[in-house]
Amino acid sequence: MLRRLELTALVVTDFLFLSLGFLFYYMARFRWEWVTPGPEPPWPFVAMLFFAVIWMLAFLFAGLYREQYAPSRFDELALIVKIITFGSLGLFFAFYDTMLTAGSSRLNLLLYWAVMLVAASTGRVTMRSLQIAALERGYGLRKAMVVGWSDRVHELYNEIVQHPAPGLRIVGAIQMHPVEETVTTPEATMMVGGGDGAKRFLETRVPGAVPGMDVFPVEDLRSIQDLPAIVERYEVQDVLLMLGPDDQGRLTEVLQVCDGMPVRLKLVPDYYQILGGMARTEQIYGLPLIEVLPEPMRPWERNAKRLLDLAIASAIFLIGLPVWIAVGIMVRLTSPGPAIYKQERVGQDGESFLMFKFRTMRQDAESGTGPVWATENDPRYTAMGRWLRKTRLDEIPQLVNVIVGDMSLVGPRPERPFFVKKLVEQVPLYTRRLRVKPGITGLAQVKWKYDETVEDVKQKVKYDLAYISNMSIRLDLKILFATVRTALLGKGQ
Repeated sequence: MLRRLELTALVVTDFLFLSLGFLFYYMARFRWEWVTPGPEPPWPFVAMLFFAVIWMLAFLFAGLYREQYAPSRFDELALIVKIITFGSLGLFFAFYDTMLTAGSSRLNLLLYWAVMLVAASTGRVTMRSLQIAALERGYGLRKAMVVGWSDRVHELYNEIVQHPAPGLRIVGAIQMHPVEETVTTPEATMMVGGGDGAKRFLETRVPGAVPGMDVFPVEDLRSIQDLPAIVERYEVQDVLLMLGPDDQGRLTEVLQVCDGMPVRLKLVPDYYQILGGMARTEQIYGLPLIEVLPEPMRPWERNAKRLLDLAIASAIFLIGLPVWIAVGIMVRLTSPGPAIYKQERVGQDGESFLMFKFRTMRQDAESGTGPVWATENDPRYTAMGRWLRKTRLDEIPQLVNVIVGDMSLVGPRPERPFFVKKLVEQVPLYTRRLRVKPGITGLAQVKWKYDETVEDVKQKVKYDLAYISNMSIRLDLKILFATVRTALLGKGQ
């Protein structure tokens, strides 16, 4: 609710200041005649609304409406300067006034740029200053907890408590030690591990806790596997990890149990080098932090990727519609069963959806075996289905999934819940794939064959992680071209 209120206030403020900026420019040009006026628009208030919406769409694509806490006003202003500069040039050429001389056109452009820059910047600085002031007074803080295996847990806790402006409120702090270690402090309490072979940990209350700090009850954490339950119970939004150079296994455990949850993971440096490009740095009053598993694409790239998905998927679907109908009829006539096969798959953030495909196997393909992966010469394929697989045309109905937003054209292939549950336990960082929309095709599909074993999945995960770490429109286009080439050569499986 608070995030929605902040976003609404930001949108209203931007609209108000951008509209005022246009009205000021209009008066300066056509009433006060600071520059050569030229022809006056017949409906100035309609023009005001139109250009305000144009600028707000540009802000949206640049990521100025994404969720942030304690945002840097300097960084935001630098981005606004870029948007207003390039946007003003674009609008100038789109609505070039041929009745003005070259000199007066430049003056009009300069005036418009300066007025809109001042208006947009003033609105943003005003809103962000109010937001930061509210954070400093304890309003709108993000709930965070500190987890670690070293005494630096205390340092981080004290640092954030002393400087609440970054927008974090510590709701708990846990320092854990292997049970073999002896902790003699009176604050330490033994935690009983659950299940055969479960690790046992100790929880130490952070010394000097301020009033209102909620140190988690001792029974809440029996092993690192209980961390998601604590995150959910206390509505934690940020987990700050304090790890040492020998904590590789512990970091992997934390990533596996927390990936896919609506929580941000921040890693205090010492151990970030093992992440292989899957991190970015932040500063909290001089304390360097590493954000683990950050958003793979910048907001404007993510929005552009979505527009590209819609444009290409809609064009292929509509232009080829007669062909797809004919293919569906052939599938229906050549074997018993429906032409379109619907199957539950796991998508972004672990959400399930129904994925569509042209049916390539006989109707009762898994009646005697349960869920199993397809093999290269799988006897369950129909004659038509084998051809569809080789040409990748069996994936065409997934264009509908792309259009409705369940999938993207390019991304990790979605898997069934049955296999996801197994693979999460066997393949490290498998859930990293769930942070982005699944795709009809992907880097793993053009570099590797269909999954037949867990080892195949492990190889594909490497390609998927490489794709996620390097996501871009350019890479998507390269993968799409490679997929088309595979389909034309009939090299699919």
